[in-house]
Amino acid sequence: MRADLLGEDIAGLDEALTAVDAFDRVLIAGLLRPQPAQAAGLTALADAVAGTPLAGRVAEAAEKTAAGSASEDHLVALAAARTALLGSVHDALTARVAEVCGRPREEGTVPVPDGRPAPNLLAAARSWLSDLARAGWQGIDHDLVSGAAHVVSAMLPDPALRRPATLLDGFAAELAASCPGSALERVPARRWGDLWARAMLLTLPGVAEPQVTGTATGRLLPLGIDVQEHATAVQAQVHAVFEPADGTAPRLLRAGVSAPKPDTVLGAGLWQLLRPHMSLLAAVSDGRSMDLTDMPVTAEGDLIWDDEHARPSGPADAFATARVALPTATDPATAPMDRHPARIAVPVFLEGYTVQRDDDALTFTVAGHPLTVDTDRIPAAGPLTPDAVAASGACIGLLRWDAGTYRVQPLAVEATVRKKAVAVHAGGWAGGTTDKTGVKAEKAATDAVAVLRERAGRLLRK
Repeated sequence: MRADLLGEDIAGLDEALTAVDAFDRVLIAGLLRPQPAQAAGLTALADAVAGTPLAGRVAEAAEKTAAGSASEDHLVALAAARTALLGSVHDALTARVAEVCGRPREEGTVPVPDGRPAPNLLAAARSWLSDLARAGWQGIDHDLVSGAAHVVSAMLPDPALRRPATLLDGFAAELAASCPGSALERVPARRWGDLWARAMLLTLPGVAEPQVTGTATGRLLPLGIDVQEHATAVQAQVHAVFEPADGTAPRLLRAGVSAPKPDTVLGAGLWQLLRPHMSLLAAVSDGRSMDLTDMPVTAEGDLIWDDEHARPSGPADAFATARVALPTATDPATAPMDRHPARIAVPVFLEGYTVQRDDDALTFTVAGHPLTVDTDRIPAAGPLTPDAVAASGACIGLLRWDAGTYRVQPLAVEATVRKKAVAVHAGGWAGGTTDKTGVKAEKAATDAVAVLRERAGRLLRK
């Protein structure tokens, strides 16, 4: 791993992010009656994409928006320009990561949406998002934010609309917790700008639907589980090396499972919501591989998991996979909507590093170069802790980019205890646990879910 390359500057990166920040400041005050400073921010966004196919539409959208007469189509164009700029940042960063890791990357293209008419519910969602942009983050109130509730509740039953529905639900929950916007001391402009722009584009025809391009038959060797938790939802994403049965080169694939969640279910209790939907979680926890047969897979390397196409196989040590199979595995292509710096999560294997600990901050020194450890991403739903990371000598992690620097998120670490290698995994409790803390959290989750189901049953009976 060429860790020395991670500290080198990337041309144009700061300029692209400056244009995004200028537009995000526009959204703080809203687009109903733009002021001169907001007009300047819109111009900066338009200028940043002046040499691209978006130039004409974005220039028109910036002009109309600055005049206070923006339509929904104009707001979609602005969201697309912002997304494209961050996409260019993503591409530059991932190109650097490819140099660092020295692994091949798939060059295949990801299919574009088929362009069929959008359901009326997506149009309703776009209307709500447009109202948010006009009001601005400082102008939100409970009446405006609650407008998403009926749209979300109507979208969730449709599997094709569940992706944008989950995003809208979580976004609305964050906004509701911050109302009224006029009282906010600090606005998370980049985050809310990200959520708004992504949600706007997911309301376009076909964008929210995964584009299945083939099937996978072969052996799946898990590396680790990344747990992503929000107040309204939880997701577990398994990163793995896939060895095709036809003997072609191994490739990196992901398999994700998500579920809505009440805010009373925390820690190891999260696995109860996820476990019934994916047998792979138990396999990872048990240290086993899985044999796949005709499992649907997207062009960007996401398995559309179906237990009917998978069966547990033999033992598979994640660290053996990381040492032997990971270096030759091909990184997948990136879907257009996933081209964002925050979405960078590249599996890496590190060993032979030294660890520096400063209060709660951890740093790995890899070949003489510091690499910050993102301990905030270590989930409470597993046995992995910052102390275990600090005592480690090898790490399977995800290389990410955050706040202008690369960081590593540990998925599993290995330490030598009494001359024996001992591994601790973030997803170690995915299939169940006898750990006292994990058992207690699972029992609390069982009780909380039972109470919620009983209450829901009462409401339905009424």
